[in-house]
Amino acid sequence: MKKFFNYLKHNTHFFLLLYALIYIPWFTYLEKKVNINSNFHVIHVALDDYIPFCEFFVIPYYLWFVYMAIGILFIAFTDGKLCWRMGIFLITGMTVFLFISAIYPNGQLLRPESFARDNIFVHIVQKLYATDTPTNLFPSIHVYNSLGIYFALCHSEKIKKHLWIKYVALVLTICIILSTMFIKQHSVIDVCLGTTLALFGHLLFYPQRVDDYEEQRSLSRMRKKKPEQNL
Repeated sequence: MKKFFNYLKHNTHFFLLLYALIYIPWFTYLEKKVNINSNFHVIHVALDDYIPFCEFFVIPYYLWFVYMAIGILFIAFTDGKLCWRMGIFLITGMTVFLFISAIYPNGQLLRPESFARDNIFVHIVQKLYATDTPTNLFPSIHVYNSLGIYFALCHSEKIKKHLWIKYVALVLTICIILSTMFIKQHSVIDVCLGTTLALFGHLLFYPQRVDDYEEQRSLSRMRKKKPEQNL
C-alpha cells in the first residue's frame, strides 16, 4: 500500500480520474431530468435527413469506449505531462457539455421507427436505443473525446516513430465521428460543434512552440534543396 501511495505521489496526473465522481452523477441527473417525454429543443438540420441509417456503424460507435480506455491508460503510464494536457482537454469539453445540457435541454428525433434489415447489428442498435436516451447530445462527447485522444497520441513522444499507430487512430477517430450520424445518435450540428470545440481545445492546450515551427520550416527547406543539389 505504501508503494501505491508513493507512486501516486510522483504521478499526480492519475488524480484527474476523480473527475468521474463529478461527471457521472451530473450526467445521470441530466439523463433523468431531460428525456423523450420532457420538453427539449429538437436539434435538426436538413442534412440529417440525407444521411442514411447504417447499422454497421454501431461497431466503431462502441469501439469508442475501448479507444478511450486504451488511449487514456497509454498516455497516463507513458507521459505524465502530456496526460495533464489531455486530461484538462477532456475535462474542459465534458464540463462545457454538462453546462450546455443543464442550461439548454436538447435532443433529437432522428432515430428510425422501423428497420429495413434484420441482423445482429440492428439488434445491437435497438439495445443501444433502449438504454441511451436521444437527449443531452449537444455537443457530441463521442466526437470531442475521440479527437482529444487522437491529439494526445499525435503529441506522444513514445509513438513518434510509429506512424502507423497515428494512422490507425485517425481512421478509428473518423469512423467514430461518422458512426454518431449513421446510427442516428447525433445530428450534424452536434458533430460540427464537437469538432469545433475540439479544434479550439487543441489550439489552447497544445500550442505549437516557436522552435518546433522553425524546426519544421528548416526541415522543409532542406528537403526542397536536396533535389536542386542533385541536378
